[in-house]
Amino acid sequence: MSTPAAEMTALDQPPAPVSLMQAFWFWLKLGFISFGGPAGQIAIMHEELVERRRWISEKRFLHALNYCMLLPGPEAQQLATYLGWLMHRTWGGIVAGALFVLPSLFILVLLSWVYIAFGDVPVVAGVFYGIKPAVTAIVLHAAHRIGSRALKNNWMWAIAAASFVAIFAMNVPFPIIVATAAIIGLVGGKLFPAKFNGSAGHAGAQKSYGAALIDDNTPTPEHARFSKVHLAKVLVTGALLWLVPMGLLTASLGWQNTFTQMGWFFTKAALLTFGGAYAVLPYVYQGAVGHYGWLTPTQMIDGLALGETTPGPLIMVVAFVGFVGAYVQAAFGPEHAFVAGALAAALVTWFTFLPSFLFILAGGPLVESTHDDLKFTAPLVAITAAVVGVVVNLSVFFAYHVWWPSGFSGRFDWIAASISALTLIALFGFKRSIMQVLGAAALMGACLSLFGLL
Repeated sequence: MSTPAAEMTALDQPPAPVSLMQAFWFWLKLGFISFGGPAGQIAIMHEELVERRRWISEKRFLHALNYCMLLPGPEAQQLATYLGWLMHRTWGGIVAGALFVLPSLFILVLLSWVYIAFGDVPVVAGVFYGIKPAVTAIVLHAAHRIGSRALKNNWMWAIAAASFVAIFAMNVPFPIIVATAAIIGLVGGKLFPAKFNGSAGHAGAQKSYGAALIDDNTPTPEHARFSKVHLAKVLVTGALLWLVPMGLLTASLGWQNTFTQMGWFFTKAALLTFGGAYAVLPYVYQGAVGHYGWLTPTQMIDGLALGETTPGPLIMVVAFVGFVGAYVQAAFGPEHAFVAGALAAALVTWFTFLPSFLFILAGGPLVESTHDDLKFTAPLVAITAAVVGVVVNLSVFFAYHVWWPSGFSGRFDWIAASISALTLIALFGFKRSIMQVLGAAALMGACLSLFGLL
């Protein structure tokens, strides 16, 4: 049995260096087990990388996380990209970020095909019947979770209320709401700094788990030092990686083609995801359902349900949107509907996540130039408050289509409403996980179908 002194000696020594191949297998594993949304995914990375493997110290981990929280896009995927880049240069970041996304892409393509091809089978339809009201409650729970952090004073409540009215009653586009909130935050931060003061939401490092490969005082690696030449290379490469596929789509299919419009639409969506995936979903349904008609409101709810039940970022629901939009429209003809759907899913994933990689590879060296805690700016505080309003609107949108499937003039679905209520009780009262409540809701829906109660 080892003595406490021996244990302390072992903790005082950093672990053995990690090769890119060793890191590859870890990031691949993470891609398949990263359930639980951003909070769960970040917790998994902290446990694995900080506590158990000691690849990076608590302080450096939180420093990277604070930067990722400031960016549009999925913060957990960006954190994986940042840590992979810090350890193994550019290819390390690409491997970590890509493997965080690819498993969920393949799973969602398969599930999307099952949904389209077999969605009318009674048991399958029953499963989705049970999941949809649960998703309605999950979105409302997300609004509460974001609001509990963001709505710290009357100013923030007013911004949230105004954003809800703007998108619900006036159908104001989500980008305009974001821009307006940013302007309010910019002005308010100067006039009333105490009201618009916010932090990245993560406390400083509180404890040490032993010496880490990248420790508090480990010098910044050479590749992580800021260089104008490196920044120029990243920006030029990123521009080409966007321009070449977009140019090929436009030249071969035309600007108005479904694939081209998907690439353009999800590029814009990628730059508007302040506050996480729930914040951008209103923009996605405004465009995908309302403007382009790629899928129906019911299909949008089903897509979110599938996104909740798969590993990876929740924003991967865009793959479902792309697949269904191209499959239903039979972009390559009825006999190649699956190919069209799979290609669309891959394309929208590319355009959605490309900016995330660029933010990390371009901005990482600037972040590593200081290890001070990063703070949210006043505009971002106001944007987060506005996000609460649009997410509440999203829950209202879902509730309407789930509880009144034929509109207000039709019957009220008491069974669906009851499933939503039970889900809220499980989430708020019993602190059940999203996977648990979705599993229970799916089982209820399947049983209702089997017993002919739907």
